[in-house]
Amino acid sequence: MDTDALTADLLRELRATRPYPALSLTMPTHRKAPDNAQDPVRLRNLVAEAGHRLGADPQVSREVRAALVDQLERAAAEVDPRGAMDSLVLLATTDEYWIWQLPRTAPERVVLSDTYLTRNLVAAKAQTRPFRVLTVAADHATLWIGTGDGIRSEEVDGFPLIAPKEPPNPQREERIGDTPSTFSDEETRNFFRTVDEKLRAVLADDPRPLYLMGLAPALALLDEVGESSGSAVGRVTKGAPADLSPAEVLKELRPALDEGARRAAAEVETRLDNARSAHSFAGGLDEVWAAVREGRAGLVAVEEHFQTAVRVTDEHLEPVPEGSTQTADGTIREDIVDELVEAALDSGADVVFVEDDSLTEHGRIAAALRY
Repeated sequence: MDTDALTADLLRELRATRPYPALSLTMPTHRKAPDNAQDPVRLRNLVAEAGHRLGADPQVSREVRAALVDQLERAAAEVDPRGAMDSLVLLATTDEYWIWQLPRTAPERVVLSDTYLTRNLVAAKAQTRPFRVLTVAADHATLWIGTGDGIRSEEVDGFPLIAPKEPPNPQREERIGDTPSTFSDEETRNFFRTVDEKLRAVLADDPRPLYLMGLAPALALLDEVGESSGSAVGRVTKGAPADLSPAEVLKELRPALDEGARRAAAEVETRLDNARSAHSFAGGLDEVWAAVREGRAGLVAVEEHFQTAVRVTDEHLEPVPEGSTQTADGTIREDIVDELVEAALDSGADVVFVEDDSLTEHGRIAAALRY
């Protein structure tokens, strides 16, 4: 599955307590040859390691082990190497499995617990900056969900929506100069009220930056009859948006996405500057980790590709040599950045990923504190 499918409801489902053992397998992968040739071998080795771990665990019966290994092997067989990104996450119990290919690296691990390991999923979703797009015409409204790398139509809360009665053709009306009459028609206005109501419900359940696309009169009517458009971070004036393919929607949207990213980066920089002036700033992994654990971080900024392993000693984080791997007692943690991101989001903090080297003087990670 893609990270844009990781909704709040699905994340709650994945974090739910399950009968022991719930198995989480993570590993780095490669997008291109020749490096990707090693990925199937590493996956087979990890599946074998999982089987050995289950067999040696006195809490796991022979029947449970067989069922769980079967699910894991089925999941591994379904992994499509053509969709490989920077890491693979497999989650499995005796009666289900999940496959995630992520645009963010993850360490090689096999974890047995009563919950799935979700920190890599959460960090990858935060890094991809998910967004929504509403393409709207007089008789049709489609909701799209995506990241900078791709976009897909979202079938949720009735979307895509089609007006119950087909109104006059907007393109024909535009040619003869009476487009405004289409968008002043009461049936069209009622349809747009329905679009607004459905959109507000989606955004309330899973908030993401919203972009709007359509003819100027359509967007103006959405502003007039509803409330959802007020939260939009960008707009694209485009005719016949219902006829666009996903690739075309993303192409038309790209300038607005780039502008949104620039504004977001400037806002982060301003918030961090203000925090420094107010002496409510934390810089470096150890300071930010402490602030997140105490619930004091309001904003956490992380460089795009910051990943490091640390030793946890007396509630502090100490760097360890590159190549160090996770220890069974948890004193060395390979995915501490992803763990920190998940904890920050759980505490209600905003988490943003910024360009590499933009936080060099602060140890590649910084936070603006609530107090």
